[in-house]
Order: sequence, then structure tokens, then C-alpha cells
Amino acid sequence: MYSFKNDYSESVHHNILTAISALGLKQNDGYGMDDYCAVAKEMILTAIDSKDAEIHFLPGGTITNLTLIAHILRPYQAVISANTAHINIHETGAIEASGHKILDIITPDGKLTPELIKPILEQHENEHWVQPKMVFISNPTEIGTIYSKQEIENLYTYCQEQGLLLYLDGARLAMGVTAQDSDLKLTDLPKLVDAFYIGGTKVGALFGEALVLINDKLKADFRFTMKQRGSIMAKGWLLGIQFKELFTDNLYLKLGDHTNKMAALLQEIIAEQGFSFLVKPQSNQLFPILPNWLIAEISKHYLISTWSKIDADNTCVRFCTSWATKKEEILEFKEFLKQAVTNTKP
Repeated sequence: MYSFKNDYSESVHHNILTAISALGLKQNDGYGMDDYCAVAKEMILTAIDSKDAEIHFLPGGTITNLTLIAHILRPYQAVISANTAHINIHETGAIEASGHKILDIITPDGKLTPELIKPILEQHENEHWVQPKMVFISNPTEIGTIYSKQEIENLYTYCQEQGLLLYLDGARLAMGVTAQDSDLKLTDLPKLVDAFYIGGTKVGALFGEALVLINDKLKADFRFTMKQRGSIMAKGWLLGIQFKELFTDNLYLKLGDHTNKMAALLQEIIAEQGFSFLVKPQSNQLFPILPNWLIAEISKHYLISTWSKIDADNTCVRFCTSWATKKEEILEFKEFLKQAVTNTKP
């Protein structure tokens, strides 16, 4: 049974596996203080065109978000996010468990704007409310939409005016910056946010994310927070060597581009059968609205995720392509879908 359920079902890109295997029994310094991490950091600084950013490698997305937010916010401060944000619906209350409220905003497309944030700031006017301090966004968003460069620039300008910090979750950043509709580049981000992370788990790595701190005020004693939150790996070189490979010969962006191209082909196939989408597909997460009878048939042969009920007869589901998805697998699904629609329709 082939999986379109997520973009991290395959283990690792062969370049990374080869590099790790080549280590053999070579000894390395621990806790991210090794030569591989040092080289990977320099490669990332070059890729984002920044000399002053501080980079830390962490094992996963949730622990990255938790560690950064816990480090930045005072006990009475809160983070603003879209209601669909990963920290709001897919992290088991990790942020709240650290003592920080999430102020979530209903959005039409998963994206935040100054206009959507303003009412939150007006409401939380004094010490009887939590104090909004951070704005959390992701690119792509949890529903696959992407921010334009101008949209993030507008957000950052507004955040600076209001004394807010802007943080971008980049679990799928490779897909965000290589999307067909995107005008955002990796080199833009140091000028547009206070911190962001470059996701590896969903872009060919075994595991791992590279957190990039731009704002100098966030850098002090960050490794202390990392250790306290359990996000420093003893064998940190295994993170460094993975990001070294991802940033060799532009592999990171090549994998993101491939992932998006496979999604675009899958989108065409679904649209050809007359089905619509919850939002316009822009990256590797697709949210088609399908009749329940068809979902039942698809689920006999493919793994997909249920997103939301539309009505009694139709449901929105999620299809994900990955860095390892092959065109042949998409074309096989095309033939399957044709037959399912023709032969199974009530």
C-alpha cells in the first residue's frame, strides 16, 4: 500500500546515508561541537547570505518550536498563530505545557496578516491578559499555501512597529521557496524574520532541523535552553553531516523542487476527474474534497489523511508528496483513480 499520508515516510536520501556510513568508527566531539556541524553551519550561512546569524541543530520540529518559544517568551507572554498552525493543532499542547498561551486566529488560507493580528493586540491591552510577544508562521502553511515575499515583509514591518517577534517554522521550507508561485528565496529570510528553521526531516534527512537565529537579542544563552529542553543531541555530528550533504550541490532545494513537481502532477490528475480543492494547491500538500465512497475505495490501496468533513457526503482529505516520490507512482495512481471513479461511483 503506497503512502501519500505524509512527506517523511521514506528514511533518508542516499547521499546522506552514504556520508553517515563512511564515518565508520571515527570519533567526534559531542553535543554539536564537531567539525561536521561547523562546516554545515558555514554552508547554511552562505546559502542564506548572512554572516551574523547563529545556527543550532535540533532533532525535530516540535522540539525546535518548543525550545525557541520557551527561550524567547517571559512567563506571562503568548504567541500568535493561525488556528491551523502546527503549534496549535499538532504538537499536543507542547507550547501551553511550557506555560505560554497560543492566541490562535481563524484565517481563510492559513496565513496571517497585520489586519488579522491587530484585534488581538487591541484586546490584550493590559496586565489582566497575557501579553502577545511572538507571531508564529510557517511556509508553506499547514494547508499548503505559501507566503509571498511582500506578505512576510508586511508582517515583519508590522511586528517591528508593535514590538513583536516574527518566527517562521520551516519544516517544509524547501518546498516553500521552490514552489511555482513563490518569489521568496532563502537569502530573503534573514531580512524578514527574527528567527526561522530549515527543515530536514521532511526534506530527505533521517531527522533534524537547523534553527537560524537572526535577532541578536535571541542568541544569548540559547544552548542552555536547548539542554534544559532536551534538544541537544550527544551525537550531534549526525545532524551536522546530514545538513552538510543537504547543502552540497544545492541538494536541499532540488529535493524541494522535485517534491512540488510531483504534487503538481498529482493535482492535475485529481482535477481532471472534476474534483475541487479546499484551497488552491501551491506546494506538496493537496487538500481535495472527495465523495466519501471514493475515499473508502482509495483507502483500500493508498494511505491518505482525513482533514475535515465538508458535508454528509463529502470530506476533505490530504495527499502529500515527498522528496522520494517517483513519477511512476503518481501515474499509477492516475490509472487507479480513473478506474475507481468509473467503476465504483454509486
